[in-house]
Amino acid sequence: MTDHTPGTTAHTDHHGPEGLLTRGTVVVVPGRGETPATYTRFGRRLAADAYRVRVVTAPEPDHGDPAGSLTLFGERLAAAVEGTAIEGPPAAPLVLVGADSGAAALAALLGRPGPAGVRPDGVVLAGLPGRAASAGAGGWEGELDVRTSCPAHRDTLTRDPRVRRGSLGEPLPDSLLTAAYEAELALPALFLVGDTDPLADHDALARTAKSQHRARLSVVRGAHHDVLNDIQHRSVAAEAVTFLETLRNGLVPVVAVESSTW
Repeated sequence: MTDHTPGTTAHTDHHGPEGLLTRGTVVVVPGRGETPATYTRFGRRLAADAYRVRVVTAPEPDHGDPAGSLTLFGERLAAAVEGTAIEGPPAAPLVLVGADSGAAALAALLGRPGPAGVRPDGVVLAGLPGRAASAGAGGWEGELDVRTSCPAHRDTLTRDPRVRRGSLGEPLPDSLLTAAYEAELALPALFLVGDTDPLADHDALARTAKSQHRARLSVVRGAHHDVLNDIQHRSVAAEAVTFLETLRNGLVPVVAVESSTW
């Protein structure tokens, strides 16, 4: 079940099947140019596994006051998390999922000293862009080629009048990306990146993931920048659910491969 806020959508909500215990809360932060509707397919898939999913609006990085922008983002994120529960605290574990600039904002927010405004149990950082990465050439078709090879996702982006075309050509504040890549995350993290993502700095991302106390870097074969929504979206959603279930199990994998011939 998906709820859409009337008028200018501040967020979208995806609820699990009726009668099932909610297994956790997931709040998704989109990236440049995206809207909450961009993640309808992803949200529904996680909700089908009884997770409460809310997709918020993408943060707007401020080149003039990045620190203040990050503080405001933390406050809005905390309010969005609190609003997922009808009564009492949100269902645990609470996991934040960020894509593109949303991933950069989450990493920078959770990695800086002092309270972040929200206390998640884990974070998923998908398609974290490199410092010098932008996609400003080729018009809309060129931007779609950078984002995805999935026909359904390309159609979703093209048909949504609120998607801001050309946004991937807008550079993120260098201070934001520096903070994201140098963040010391005090919580389990799953990094997701497509191996054909032209906006990714794969070497820097590998170094950042290895520097964390509890992190996994998963590379998706053939995936572009929109790794959560590319043609491999089923396998990527399964990786996200596996991360959620592992968090519920104290970071002990639920399934262990004892032997395999493939």
